[in-house]
Amino acid sequence: MAFVGRKFPNITVDAMSEMGDNLRINVLKEATDNKQKVLLFWYPKDFTFVCPTELHAFQEVLGEFEKRNCKVIGASCDTNEVHFAWLNTPKADGGIEGVTYPILADTHRHLAQELDIVDQVVEWDEEGYEHYSGSNVTYRATYLIDEDGKVFHESVNDMPLGRNVKEYLRLIDAYSHVQKNGEVCPANWEEGRTAMTADHKGVTEYFTHELN
Repeated sequence: MAFVGRKFPNITVDAMSEMGDNLRINVLKEATDNKQKVLLFWYPKDFTFVCPTELHAFQEVLGEFEKRNCKVIGASCDTNEVHFAWLNTPKADGGIEGVTYPILADTHRHLAQELDIVDQVVEWDEEGYEHYSGSNVTYRATYLIDEDGKVFHESVNDMPLGRNVKEYLRLIDAYSHVQKNGEVCPANWEEGRTAMTADHKGVTEYFTHELN
């Protein structure tokens, strides 16, 4: 189910802070109550392989998200206790020590199921019994949510594929440009480059500018 253009689900989930505090976070309200953008990224499991590289990659540019008034939140289906143990494991040992943004602990998969990002397939045999296959953890899903709680970007990677974190900064810049100026942003647009009006004149002027 695609959520782009729709409100993010109004669901509150347990979370862990880097200080070991047990939190309750509602992503929708984080955006609307605080009038900020939110980047929520899901990863399959703590204490795995690609996952810590992504959490550290988001941490490395966390200041860039904050300059854009965007809160970063991680998420998986692990428990708060497992999150806390991973937060206290050094980077050299595959841990995420030094990560300072909160991490959701969606152990009941209420939010993940609503987003339809859990790797789970339900099948029925000839006698009508349910059988489950899949890892029962989430794919690498990413959501960008605006100040009104509307999703303006979502993407889902298969588990072996790590994200390009800086692309989300570009998307936030582009969306903020649209919000501020009412222009649309063409392919490969970056802050400071030419945008366009959403009409025929706009696209012809853009291509003329690009060719000169």
